[in-house]
Amino acid sequence: MPNTSFSEIIQTRSGEPLHTCYFCQKCTAGCPVAYAMDYKPAQVVRLILLGRRDTLLRSNAPWLCVGCDTCGARCPNDIYLAPVMDVLKEMALEAGLAPAEKKVYALHQSFLDSIKLWGRTHELSMLMEYKLRAVDLFTDLDLGLRLMLKGKIALLPERVKDLERVRALYRRVGR
Repeated sequence: MPNTSFSEIIQTRSGEPLHTCYFCQKCTAGCPVAYAMDYKPAQVVRLILLGRRDTLLRSNAPWLCVGCDTCGARCPNDIYLAPVMDVLKEMALEAGLAPAEKKVYALHQSFLDSIKLWGRTHELSMLMEYKLRAVDLFTDLDLGLRLMLKGKIALLPERVKDLERVRALYRRVGR
């Protein structure tokens, strides 16, 4: 196998032309969660191009990215970082590293499990699974009860008509 650089791997897997970045930092300026990241969006791009694989795979930045695409909307070179952050998360898991943000990962897993089970999200079962995974049973319990009483969270789930097609997608990706 040819020796492919870290940045080439990220660019190939994400489909994003990171080499065209000239670090104007508009992505960082617009990112709604940059304040909480250990490396801001423009810094993530720079670290990728510098080949800082281990630094990034242990970073919390990919796990905190909300995928809003503000970065790409602001970027003069149309670089969207959400797919890049997804690749970094995948690579961290492939390397056997624990997610830098365990509760974010727990919510993600609960969301995917809900879709696999019902074909769509069922908020109540998804949130219950998340609370168990995150070992955070009582935070926001009062809010959840108020939402249920107002009918904003359905007690009973609804399945999609062709659930087998949804599950076939999961099987195709090995989940």
